[in-house]
Amino acid sequence: MAASEEFKSQVRQAFAAIQPGQRYVFRRTFTEGDMTLFCGLTGDYNPYHLDESFAQASWYGRRILPGLLTSSMITHIGGLLGFVATEMHFRYLKAVYPGETITCTVTFVEKDEEQRLLSAQASFVNQDGVEVQQAWFKGFPTFIRLQAEP
Repeated sequence: MAASEEFKSQVRQAFAAIQPGQRYVFRRTFTEGDMTLFCGLTGDYNPYHLDESFAQASWYGRRILPGLLTSSMITHIGGLLGFVATEMHFRYLKAVYPGETITCTVTFVEKDEEQRLLSAQASFVNQDGVEVQQAWFKGFPTFIRLQAEP
């Protein structure tokens, strides 16, 4: 099925609206419930996430969030940009624990006019200012409902 001319125009406008250097920020505190729901939904039954006794005996000392749960913060920003990702890469630097507040900052770094793709990087920082994760991704926006940070 072919996209309508109106939709194609909307995609062109969204692509034109995002420029390298634009930043978007999202902050959230992850709860035990978030972790439980995520593990149940994805089938990630890793004992580091769900088994308190196991996690206490590990070098983490307590249960940790699944890395992809933290990574999913970029999908909140992406969803508000109608962003369709074509590629994603993650680097996990430090464990994230239930109850921690993480700030995800997405910065668009490159615009490929020929392929109509945007490249972005993301930094995830905990409430203590420690970077816990990094991400790089590519794709294209389709329907922007979020304002860039000044």
